[in-house]
Amino acid sequence: MGRLTKVAVVSDPDPNAVVLAELKALRDRVPQMTGALVASSDGLLIAHDLPAHIEPNGMAALSASQLSLSYRLATTAHGGGFHEVVVRGTEGHVVVYAAGWTSLTVLAGPEANVGRLHLESRPVARTIAEHLSAVADGKDQISDTDG
Repeated sequence: MGRLTKVAVVSDPDPNAVVLAELKALRDRVPQMTGALVASSDGLLIAHDLPAHIEPNGMAALSASQLSLSYRLATTAHGGGFHEVVVRGTEGHVVVYAAGWTSLTVLAGPEANVGRLHLESRPVARTIAEHLSAVADGKDQISDTDG
């Protein structure tokens, strides 16, 4: 019987760079969008394109908390999963999208077209989830070698 050996798979480009490129492209497509970030479900920052006055690690932790609370609320109320939550504040919108084991948080001004924001952000959340899942799966590959 062969032994199991972990094989490191080098991802090119860096997964954070790919995610950051998605965030910047999203910001370019959506008028009134002021920033975005991707965080793991436990609040670790993966990538961000935020204004300078917002602390990215704190925002990542808040996004993870909102994701957890929203998931719990949806599960309790309807027995189903969670897709997104919109927080409409006096100075703008914060939208948190479930993206696999991560969340995509998008910030937009008060005059933003939320329908357009959803139209552009939902596919980006799916793309980011698929990309990070593939990277995570690739880094955890195990090969069976004889020796």
